[in-house]
Amino acid sequence: MSSTVSYWILNSTRNSIATLQGGRRLYSRCVSNRNKFKWRLFSWVPPTLNSSPCGGFTLCKAYRHTSTEEDDFHLQLSPEQVNEVLRAGESAHKILDLESRVPNSVLQFESNQLAANSPVEDRRGVASCLQTNGLMFGIFDGHGGHACAQAVSERLFYYVAVSLMSHQTLEHMEGAVESTKPLLPILHWLKHPGDSIYKDVTSVHLDHLRVYWQELLDLHMEMGLSIEEALRYSFQRLDSDISLEIQAPLEDEVTRNLSLQVAFSGATACMAHVDGIHLHVANAGDCRAILGVQEDNGMWSCLPLTRDHNAWNQAELSRLKREHPESEDRTIIMEDRLLGVLMPCRAFGDVQLKWSKELQRSILERGFNTKALNIYQFTPSHYYTPPYLTAEPEVIYHRLRPQDRFLVLASDGLWDMLSNEDVVRLVVGHLAEADPHKTDLAQRPTNLGLMQSLLLQRKASGLHEADQNAATRLIRHAIGSNEYGEMEPERLAAMLTLPEDLARMYRDDITVTVVYFNSESIGAYYKGG
Repeated sequence: MSSTVSYWILNSTRNSIATLQGGRRLYSRCVSNRNKFKWRLFSWVPPTLNSSPCGGFTLCKAYRHTSTEEDDFHLQLSPEQVNEVLRAGESAHKILDLESRVPNSVLQFESNQLAANSPVEDRRGVASCLQTNGLMFGIFDGHGGHACAQAVSERLFYYVAVSLMSHQTLEHMEGAVESTKPLLPILHWLKHPGDSIYKDVTSVHLDHLRVYWQELLDLHMEMGLSIEEALRYSFQRLDSDISLEIQAPLEDEVTRNLSLQVAFSGATACMAHVDGIHLHVANAGDCRAILGVQEDNGMWSCLPLTRDHNAWNQAELSRLKREHPESEDRTIIMEDRLLGVLMPCRAFGDVQLKWSKELQRSILERGFNTKALNIYQFTPSHYYTPPYLTAEPEVIYHRLRPQDRFLVLASDGLWDMLSNEDVVRLVVGHLAEADPHKTDLAQRPTNLGLMQSLLLQRKASGLHEADQNAATRLIRHAIGSNEYGEMEPERLAAMLTLPEDLARMYRDDITVTVVYFNSESIGAYYKGG
């Protein structure tokens, strides 16, 4: 293991970080060779635990250090240990639909997660709707702590599933609650977000979900909302409930504290709903979803399904300016952040950017131990006309075609390192190695960019055992590739062994789900099979 790599990473990190530490908050300005200057605010937790209480993956202390002194910093990972760390968060599932005459349009999914924060702030989930049709996939990127991402990952799918239920099914649900009978099963989790830290407050969550389905019953719609409506309303309704839950008088201290942490942290979200050939993607924030498409001539391309909601999105800037007085045009976005504070312009939680100053003060004056709860109290400059932040998603509909081969959803930790095209090329390379017949690369022409990518991947594959999970492959290349797209084992090992108090300066949590489509099944829909 080269000491030059560790020396370079440590020193370039030190030289690019200006930190001001107060309490349990750390403010940093980080320079990356892949990104512009970024101001970030994140929670810092002393590295006393080896794993997240929410089932998230954090690196073992044996491999991660908290010292920033060079003479105390040693790279210890062998290639086998690198693989062990990278693959610890893997998940994969084949989709079987035995009740349908036509095979499911989804063949399988592969997912993985690598932490930079401790505990990890990203969440992911995959579930099927039991009372309606469809599979749901979600990526949830937390900030200011993991509480909001955990809550949204556990609850959002239920809101969507309820929104899609028929009037008759909702009546059955309401009747069961009134007669204290068991509820109809709503979801079947194929990948649960993790062990819940909210077990003591699930009754509060169920109460709010029930109020929502009661309001849907009052609409007297026989077939429920459309999928687009369901996604849009569910995002906004859950965000509203998160806000209301801490405003309501709560006697139980655990419930009060958890509700406060959820409301004052935040999470962006990107979720996909797949039902046959119908694909809907809802996005609020800077997670991203793309399609890998193989045309009849064998050429591969990338089809973006989302737009990042940040300062570089001109449509988003125009929206913000329309919603606030002209006098605030110069202060809504400062230093490429919303009010100079938050990178994404849409998110769950983050009530500091939604509530009035008076409401924030009245809630925090109820005797909360904000320091112990890791709640950061601040009022941004030029805070005049809240709310400045919304959880309303952009919803995109795409009619799946046989050439649509896979869907990639990921948190911004991946997209900070790899372009959309890079991601498609890496997944194509993964498929080619796993089964050449799946991609027909041997029989069909490929473009020069893909050929170069495959050559680089073959060179890299000789340096480590091939990954069986496409999400792992993406994470490996995201943190281990140099500026030319070449895998550098020493760089990869060094990035994985950064001390916990430096890792977040150099990379973000990365969470990836790759969904493979059944081209034959999709083709059968068009043929009426």
